[in-house]
Amino acid sequence: MQRISIAERPNWQATARDNGFTFHHVNGARYWDESAYWQIGLGKLEREIEDPTVELYAMCLALVDEVVRSEQLMDRMAIPAALRDPIAGSWFSGAPSLYGRFDFAFDGTGPAKLLEFNADTPTSIYETAFFQWQWLEECIALGRLPQGADQFNRLHEALVERFGHLFSPGSLVHFSSQADHVEDRQTVLYLEDLAVQAGIEAHFVAIDAIGVNASGQLIDDQDMVIGALFKLYPWETLMRSAYSAPLAQSSTVFLEPMWKAILSNKAILPLLWERHRGHRNLLPAAFEGTAEADAIAAGPHAIKPFFSREGADIELFDGFRRSRGPAEGYGAEGRIVQAYAPLAQSAGNHAVVGSWVVGDDAVAMSVREDSGPITRDLARFLPHAIIGD
Repeated sequence: MQRISIAERPNWQATARDNGFTFHHVNGARYWDESAYWQIGLGKLEREIEDPTVELYAMCLALVDEVVRSEQLMDRMAIPAALRDPIAGSWFSGAPSLYGRFDFAFDGTGPAKLLEFNADTPTSIYETAFFQWQWLEECIALGRLPQGADQFNRLHEALVERFGHLFSPGSLVHFSSQADHVEDRQTVLYLEDLAVQAGIEAHFVAIDAIGVNASGQLIDDQDMVIGALFKLYPWETLMRSAYSAPLAQSSTVFLEPMWKAILSNKAILPLLWERHRGHRNLLPAAFEGTAEADAIAAGPHAIKPFFSREGADIELFDGFRRSRGPAEGYGAEGRIVQAYAPLAQSAGNHAVVGSWVVGDDAVAMSVREDSGPITRDLARFLPHAIIGD
């Protein structure tokens, strides 16, 4: 992994605007950053990102199968009692998954280390699938990248194929998010377009406009029963909301399915470590308050709430300095302690590698970087390129 400076494309902001990428800056701060890119060789990417992603996902699915059969494990993961049977039911019925994103610490000198799994509501889909690919093609055309440059990126095509596999042509799928959250709404709009490309009819309904009819079924803002719903809204929030009882009774097909509430929980990190101790892509991890957690915390480590997002309430000790993410009140359900793994660094930037799963396949890579060691909500998105072996 190398961070390479490169000239920005002329008029890229106009290109972004014309393609609906309205959040390339957030509150005046740069989010999309093409003043540099991260370079990796093909062989290294296949060995250290693509192959481990497939293996880790299989390990995660095996863990779900174990958790849904165990009240003790549900307790350890702080899964609400009223939702345990519906979550297990979604797994046993074969409720399908659309996508997910592993976040890795990887600097190219050793194995990628799993930091967490964004299994339920991973964002940066549009920038990964479309805009960074457009950047690659245009930089090759401008002569700024060699003709043989490539990208680990078939996210767009894989999502279209997956929608086509999950739903028959002409099916109606509802899509939902917070209507006034620009990034979420644009992300969902992109996914709606992908579904339409797969021959599916897409209808948007704001998450707070979803209701429940007399039969206990979810309905949209036009009183239409929601047969299938893609929701860019986390299960851990829904499970602790007024929606929890209707969700447990609903016949709606959810994307992501309810069983993803298990994998979007950072409590999977110590559970995976317990079952695959010493695995080259896992970091030692344990539940806070245990002897093993205390042993990990004696060295460089991170403390993570089960449900934090975008670095919120994460504490990090790299062996020299202590850092903390934004305080947003996460942690009541529990916390885990995970051994520290350094991120790829260059010129004061710290980069997290995202590896995308669609269905069961690894399909794409993305990179976000921050000025600090904790990746926060305004971390910048940089494109990547595969150059050489």
